[in-house]
Amino acid sequence: MAVIVDVEKCTGCGTCEEGCPVEAIKVEDGKAVVDPETCVDCGTCIEECPEKAISEGA
Repeated sequence: MAVIVDVEKCTGCGTCEEGCPVEAIKVEDGKAVVDPETCVDCGTCIEECPEKAISEGA
């Protein structure tokens, strides 16, 4: 699974960054950015995003 951030919906609140157990997602320039090398596809960021800006991709 790849995690995809919809930059149109992302408000840069940092909830995903705080919740990520492996620190694979960071807020940079006001938007969430996922490091695919670090991400373990746990889905925590998807569940925690209040804007529903993060989804499971192909």
